[in-house]
Amino acid sequence: MHASTRRTYLSGLILAAALLVVGFLLPAWLLFTVTKAIGYGLVALGIITLMRGGLVSFGQGLVYCIGAYAAGLLATRIGVTEAPLLLLVGMVASGLVGLLVGPLIARYRGIFFAMLTVALSMVLYGILVKMNAIGGSDGFTLPEPTFFGWQPDVGTSDLALYVTAVIVACAAATACRLYYDSMAGMMALAVRENELRVEYLGSSVFNVTVRNFAIAAALGGLGGSLNAMALGHIDPLFSFWTTSGEFVFISVLAGHLSVGAVFVSALILELVRSFSNRYFPETWQMIIGIFLIATIIFLPGGVGSLFQRVLKRGPAAGRGESAENEGRAAP
Repeated sequence: MHASTRRTYLSGLILAAALLVVGFLLPAWLLFTVTKAIGYGLVALGIITLMRGGLVSFGQGLVYCIGAYAAGLLATRIGVTEAPLLLLVGMVASGLVGLLVGPLIARYRGIFFAMLTVALSMVLYGILVKMNAIGGSDGFTLPEPTFFGWQPDVGTSDLALYVTAVIVACAAATACRLYYDSMAGMMALAVRENELRVEYLGSSVFNVTVRNFAIAAALGGLGGSLNAMALGHIDPLFSFWTTSGEFVFISVLAGHLSVGAVFVSALILELVRSFSNRYFPETWQMIIGIFLIATIIFLPGGVGSLFQRVLKRGPAAGRGESAENEGRAAP
């Protein structure tokens, strides 16, 4: 196994262990907030995957909603309440939709790609609003999830779902990091820079786009099914354009340089929204907008660029101190 691959696995395990320990110290309201932020972060991670190929989807509410409804209907109509299985079903359902939709829109670029994704998301919203058999515009409530046959009580349900969310998020982030560093993942960066040269080299821009869209769709379904269980309720607003806009907000805030920055940005959004909505209920959208503008001005590469600076500064500083010590010791 390559050294960078081992480092990626080790980083994921250490981070997961640290977050699991922290979870036992957090209050219930913060556990819920972090769990919801992880769900949002998973969807935004899919948008980051597309951004690496030069595309931005403004309609990820489509796959977010499909994942949520697939898990919710399985729980309410069939009686399956196992959280891991519901997450898997949501991911697979949205991934399959991504494989079907991806080839239809993979040849579009820029604003055309973005608007097509929004249109598909809003079509789903319109259909769900009219489907009274599954709740219509009101949606429906999910039963409490179980974890390998264990039904947690009210005091431990939030913690159990948080633990599940952390494990899923760390696994997804590690897998994405490995994919981004692979030849197939690096090809997306080449597509973003110059599609014509990629085609001349014998690779298919179409295939790269379809693959990235399917991955983004699966991540969106994973986030949707997770938040469906966290909220305990699903409605067509999961597919509304404003929901998709929040995912784009997180993606822009995070940038495409760091996988972990996506989840940090999602948590920042949730905390800013929660406190702003509490203390400034009439202007919380404006506060979030100002926060995003400030980030674009002072951190144009997103929160991920800040992580990159810290990581690069550490080794550089270490080499500088070593050279300085050697210079002092030299005759």
